[in-house]
Amino acid sequence: MLKLIFLGLMGTGLPVAVAMAGSALLFIMLSDSTLPPFVVIHRMVSGIDSFPLLAVPFFILAGNLMNNAGITNRIYNYALALVGWLKGGLGHVNVVGSVVFAGMSGTAIADAAGLGTIEIKAMKDHGYDTEFAVGVTAASATLGPIIPPSLPFVIYGMMANVSVGALFLAGILPGVLMAVLMMLTVAWFAHRNGWGGDIRFEWPRVLKALSETLVVIAWPTALWVLITKFGLPAQATVVAGLVLLFGMDRVFRFQAVLPIMTPVLLIGGMTTGLFTPTEGAIAACIWAMVLGFAWYRTLTWKMFVKVCLDTVETTSTVLLIVAAASIFGWMLTATGVTAAISQWVLGFTRDPWVFLLLANLLMLFVGCFLEPTAAITILVPILVPICQQLGIDLVHFGLVMVLNLMIGLLHPPMGMVLFVLARVAKLSVERTTMAILPWLVPLLGSLVVITYFPKLVLWLPKMFY
Repeated sequence: MLKLIFLGLMGTGLPVAVAMAGSALLFIMLSDSTLPPFVVIHRMVSGIDSFPLLAVPFFILAGNLMNNAGITNRIYNYALALVGWLKGGLGHVNVVGSVVFAGMSGTAIADAAGLGTIEIKAMKDHGYDTEFAVGVTAASATLGPIIPPSLPFVIYGMMANVSVGALFLAGILPGVLMAVLMMLTVAWFAHRNGWGGDIRFEWPRVLKALSETLVVIAWPTALWVLITKFGLPAQATVVAGLVLLFGMDRVFRFQAVLPIMTPVLLIGGMTTGLFTPTEGAIAACIWAMVLGFAWYRTLTWKMFVKVCLDTVETTSTVLLIVAAASIFGWMLTATGVTAAISQWVLGFTRDPWVFLLLANLLMLFVGCFLEPTAAITILVPILVPICQQLGIDLVHFGLVMVLNLMIGLLHPPMGMVLFVLARVAKLSVERTTMAILPWLVPLLGSLVVITYFPKLVLWLPKMFY
């Protein structure tokens, strides 16, 4: 009955959060349950009364600060210098730019709306088909929640009682795999259509971009060696390293080294024990403010107030969904729905490979109808107990779940990335959907590899945790 009420409310066009909370309330009032209606409010409040959830508004604020401080242009120019000379240049720039921006925004929608606006306009100006520009932008936007930091990982970690730091580390290699497969797809389009590069190959420009990449790799590696191998105090070493990094940026005038350091500082701080994921989100905000106000001086107080108001609006939406999904998920458990589903699945199969196949199909379907935050909050109580009984690692399963739901963002009827890009590119939803279809090949290929080769996901988390 609960599920029927929920589907009925959804069919009337109500927002997902209202439909979930409303269905729980109507179920209590219409059924023979002894639960008082006030339990809905109580469970909604307790659902968001969580310390890890404090990371959500701060990660949203950090992404908004980076997006409004001119950082996206720096990322685009860095990616252009690095790979813009390849055949299908701006397609590769789109993917590489999304990899970098994913380390700051944590959401697919921010990637599509922020960097995607610049990329689609540039690709159209260089003569690329609008459909190709939209397709590669949509596919690369899915990297946002896979490469750390990631809002869906924070919510999944809270719901499944899994280390958020381990989830962040687990997303790095799969994110690289997805980027490589997308760039191979761009190369295939370029070969089929006879596209060339969009800028001339010039050694000074390429070497400067490569030097920035080398600094991004060498700087945290050197700090890690000094702290772990030579026993230097972590705080003092990091501060000295940051002073050196800012000095190098002033001398060599890097395009994107400091923005790219956002995920490096986050993961490094969590793995060395300097801060928790929630404290790391606050550190990311401070880092973004330092870059915007003091270093690049592209952020004004007027812009900062607007960014804060936008953050409050987005955070309210996300936490309302979490609260509503919390009561809905609790009702599913209280009415025995989750136990019945678990028994049915375990009666059908006890093979982890078969279960992962069924779970993928379910999550791909759910992702087309529910916003990722709501889907995670509902699916975790149903699927995680089955994973525990079958011996499936919850960090691995978290990555599989998030990737499925990100792919769902590209499809109607509820695909938010689809609608954002349709508005940015001024295309109909139908044409945007058709433009995205070829890019499901690298995305689903990545999903298969990530699902059935868990060592790729778990290698880094097991090394540090």
